[in-house]
Amino acid sequence: MKTVQLIKYNDKDWVYVGDNQKLKAPLVLVFGNRYMLEDSSIYTEIKALFPDGHIVFGSACAEISSSTVNEDSITITAMEFERSTFDIKTSNVLDTDLDSFKTGKELIEKFSAEGLRYVLVVSEGSFINGSQLTRGMSMSGMDNLLITGGLCGDDTRFEKTIASYNENPKAGEIVAIGFYGESLEISFSIYGGWTPFGPERTVTKSKDNILYELDNKPALDLYKTYLGDKAKDLPGAALLYPLNVKSVDEEQSIVRSILNINEEENAVVLAGDIQIGSKVQLMMTNVDNIANASERAAKQALEFRVNTPEIAFLVSCIGRKLVLDQRVEEEIDEVIEVLGTETTVSGFYSYGEIAPFHGETACQLHNQTMTITLISE
Repeated sequence: MKTVQLIKYNDKDWVYVGDNQKLKAPLVLVFGNRYMLEDSSIYTEIKALFPDGHIVFGSACAEISSSTVNEDSITITAMEFERSTFDIKTSNVLDTDLDSFKTGKELIEKFSAEGLRYVLVVSEGSFINGSQLTRGMSMSGMDNLLITGGLCGDDTRFEKTIASYNENPKAGEIVAIGFYGESLEISFSIYGGWTPFGPERTVTKSKDNILYELDNKPALDLYKTYLGDKAKDLPGAALLYPLNVKSVDEEQSIVRSILNINEEENAVVLAGDIQIGSKVQLMMTNVDNIANASERAAKQALEFRVNTPEIAFLVSCIGRKLVLDQRVEEEIDEVIEVLGTETTVSGFYSYGEIAPFHGETACQLHNQTMTITLISE
C-alpha cells in the first residue's frame, strides 16, 4: 500500500506530510473544516491533484493525520491498494424522509457481498439518527461484516455537516467504502475513558433520540441544574458531561452525547436513541484519562494482529476534543506511539463514532470514544 498526505490551511498552498509519490486510482479521503469544504471549487481542486482518484469528502470538527491534529484546514489521505480493491456507495437520508434505518440498510445492501471484508462509513451528522443508521446497516443480512466510521462534524457550531463522493460535499449524504480482498487483515477497538458520577436516574419519557424526562422531571432542567453557570453555553457545554446509558435490551452500557436542546419542550436531543426505562448517569473525565483510553484502544486493536498495520482510521469525538483543548494532540500521540511510524494515520473528530463493541460484530453508534480501525494488505 502506498499513501500520500497533504494539508491546507485557509488560503495557503497544499503541504505534503512526508513523501510525494504518484498513486494509481487511489482512494482519497478528504476531511476538513465545513466552511472550507463549501468552496464551490473544492472538488475540482482536489481532482486536479488526483485525476483518477476516488474522492470522499467529510466535514470534521478537526482532522487527524500522521503528524498532527489539524483545525481550520483540510487534510487529504490518498491510498493506493496493491492486492485488494474497494467500492464506494452513497445514500442521502433526505431522500428517504429522514428514515435513518432504511437509509443504512439499503446503503450496505448496495454492495456485492462476495469477498466484502470491511466497510468504512463517513456519514452526515446533522439529520441522521445514528442509532437507527447503525441498526439498519447491521440488518443488511451480511453476517460478520465489520463496519466502522463516524458522523461528520461541524466543530461546536452544530449548524450543518456535509459529505460526498466524487462531487462537491452536500447535506444529508452518507458515503460507504467497501474493501475487498483475501489478503486484507482488519482489526479494531474502541475505548472511552469517562467515569459516571452522581445519582443514577431512570428515563421516564423519551422518543427516539429525544430525552424528555428523568425520574418524571424535565431532563433539560436537571441538566441546567448540574451545569450551573455553564448552562448558558448549552448545547456545547453538555459535551463535557455526556450520559452513561444502561439500556433495557443491551448488555453493555453506552455513552450518549447531547447535541442540542429544545427549550420549548424542556428536552435534550441526543446523538442516538434512548429508551424509556434506561438507567442514566452523568459522566466526566480529564486529559489523562482520555489519553490513556486512546493508548488502550491502540494496544487492543494491535493485540491479535499478524501483520503491521499500513493504515489506521481514527475517529474520536468532539467532546474529547473539548476536554483536551490545547492538549488535543496528546491522545493522537499516544496512538501513534503504540502503532509506530510505519502506519499512516487518517481520521477526524466527529459527532459520533461507528463500531461494534469489542468482541461483537453488529456496529453501533458510540459517543465520546476513540475508535481505531487498522488495515494491512
